[in-house]
This record gives sequence, C-alpha cells and structure tokens, in this order.
Amino acid sequence: MTDPVLYRWPANAAFGRSVPKTKFYEHGNVRTALREKLVDDIQRITWAYKLADDTIRLRGTTTVPEIQVFTVETKGADVSDEVLAAIDKTVHFPIVFEIASTGRVRMAAAQKTLDGKTPRIATYFTTDWQPADAPRQPLPTALDLASLYEALLGPLLPVTTRVGETVSEATDRLGRARKLQREIAALEKKLRTEPQLNRKIELRRQLKEREDALVELTDTAPSTRG
Repeated sequence: MTDPVLYRWPANAAFGRSVPKTKFYEHGNVRTALREKLVDDIQRITWAYKLADDTIRLRGTTTVPEIQVFTVETKGADVSDEVLAAIDKTVHFPIVFEIASTGRVRMAAAQKTLDGKTPRIATYFTTDWQPADAPRQPLPTALDLASLYEALLGPLLPVTTRVGETVSEATDRLGRARKLQREIAALEKKLRTEPQLNRKIELRRQLKEREDALVELTDTAPSTRG
C-alpha cells in the first residue's frame, strides 16, 4: 500500500448512479463463489463520477476514452481485488475505485487495457485506509485523459516511477522485482539446507546476482554503469 491520497472529483463530472450488483454477474460468466462475494461483501456500488471530454474538458484517447470513478460501500471490513476485477471487467472504460467501509476509505485501481472484447486488468494497487472525511486534493494537471489516468495511477504504485517512465513500464518493473524476490527467497531456503560446499558457493553466486538485479529494478533511477 502507498501513502493515503484522495481526490476532489470535479462537480461537473458527478454521475451519482447506483448500479445493481446483478449487472456484474447476470451474463453467467462469473463463477458462483465470486457471485456470492459480490452479494455478501458489497452493500452498494455507485457510479460516482464520469471523467470525460464533456464533463472535465479533457480529450479522450483510444486507450483512455473516459475514466469512471466507482464508490464501493462494503458490508464488512473490505472487498477483495477479485471482486473489484469482476466489476472492472464489465465496464469498457478505466475505473478508479473508492472503497468505503465504516468511516474510512481507500482508493484502488488496476491498469486496464482496452484492446479486445474483454478488458485486460493488471495488478490492483491501493492506498492505505484513511478517514472518510480526510482532506482531498485537486486532480493532477493533465493534457488529456490518458495522461490524467497515468497521474491518478502513479501515486498508487508501491514504487516511485522513474523520470520519463510510464505507469505501464513501472508496473512491469515491479512485476519483475517481485519475481526476483520469490527467486531470492527460494535460493535462501536452498542455501540453508545445502550440505555441499561447492553447491553452496554456486547458490551464493546466484543469490548475489539476483540481489544486484533487484537493487537495479527497485532503485528510483536506472544504473548508468556499462
């Protein structure tokens, strides 16, 4: 999770339409367990804001024609990313979620690619919980909806984007870093139980190689070493 951030969505973009939960599973492509989660975990879904050319005077693009803001009110403590994805996949526009639960709220979103019949959803990122009445920031300055979408997603990432790096590139870098972390954990486990010295030396070499690569990926600026 990242530091809390909430945006003051423009009044002109207010939509305020309640969306029945059945809309997200009525076509029969949601398995029963997930359908039950949608029913049991969510109190109400509101299509709260529509960020578009006709509401905030920012031009849409092929990749980001509009941005929707959905408020998800929970019945319990929280909702899972799986539930958010079930909602996300039925809407052919990028969505920013505000999850509201007993006086607190968090913002969550996953990069969405609209290049097919069903949108492709990447990993969900989220802020920490904060009070529902916490101060809100104005929207980031942007030239079009695509750059606004990047600016909205950026603060949600658990890594700092590098200069000139897109959210997609940062997300890919984070994915590679997490893969390396899993490999490092596996190598450390092997190293603890390996009895042969020559094998230990090889494992330490592999471990050092991956640790160096992880530092390179998680540094805020790429290495300039040749």
